[in-house]
Amino acid sequence: MESVSERTGGPADAVVVGIDSGGSGLRVALARAADRAVLGRTAAPGPVRTGPDGICAEHFLESVLPAVAALRARAGEERPVLAAAVGAAGMATLGGELRAVLPGAFAAAWGVRGTVLAADAVTAYAGALGPRPGAVVAGGTGLVALGTDLSSWRRADGWGHLLGDCGSGAWIGRAGLEAAMRAYDGRRGGSAALLARAEKLHGPAAGLPAALYPRTDRPAVLAAFAPEVAACAADDPVAAAVLERAAEHIADAAEAACPPVPEAVVALTGGLFRLGEPLLAPLRAALADRLPGVRGVTPAGDPLDGAVSLAFSLAGGGTRFPEDPDLLRIA
Repeated sequence: MESVSERTGGPADAVVVGIDSGGSGLRVALARAADRAVLGRTAAPGPVRTGPDGICAEHFLESVLPAVAALRARAGEERPVLAAAVGAAGMATLGGELRAVLPGAFAAAWGVRGTVLAADAVTAYAGALGPRPGAVVAGGTGLVALGTDLSSWRRADGWGHLLGDCGSGAWIGRAGLEAAMRAYDGRRGGSAALLARAEKLHGPAAGLPAALYPRTDRPAVLAAFAPEVAACAADDPVAAAVLERAAEHIADAAEAACPPVPEAVVALTGGLFRLGEPLLAPLRAALADRLPGVRGVTPAGDPLDGAVSLAFSLAGGGTRFPEDPDLLRIA
């Protein structure tokens, strides 16, 4: 495979761009191609809009192009952009417009000759493990597990809060709020502690459906209640049981995604795992049961690091990860 640098005159006088677009916002990094030094990072708040044709490329570019311009100006960097890599939540199922528009837009704006277009799970994997066999569970508002033996990908979940994302922040928050409403009704399985926290955050419980259902950011609102569930878990068996069920779901996804090779490892990445021991303790037990002999490792970096590394790899000759029509394309 001819490298991007061979087509553009080499990396010594160029930079690369990495982009991470997730449910809570968009982050961008600029780095020198020659020595892989990161020159700057910036963030744009709020997720990129999704419309009838999927993720809105116009809104994406409205955030990315000024962010990259600001980073280049701040770094005093006028060299061309050799390669770019995008990791976007929803790329696999809603990324058709991004795949059609971004390569040309980046070429017009920066002179880019090569762009990696990947699902955010791929950039999470690249940031956490690099090109080695294993599985990564990326957990935040949503949840997806991705594994590879470096010849093909194995994906589990990541189907959104209505059809899946089991064990995610949104899943935990919804289960916690359901337990609160059970307590409000006097049904079995309710939690007075979670009801108290729900009413402190959202007002009287009877008004919660009207406050929640019209929201376009329902997954994020649900996920915001997950820390309340974790905070109650030490003293409330209902909250503890929610986190135990979440751990089982997360381990199920990791098991489904992990390739059956002896050198496979597994890593957990994302804000979900900052809930701490109330979730991590049952999760360690569930992973040991589902994946005996598979070593858990600390992620080396985050999805933005993964996007930058994919851009570096493309500039140097290839990503070393398998291409896939939905998960990873090179344009």
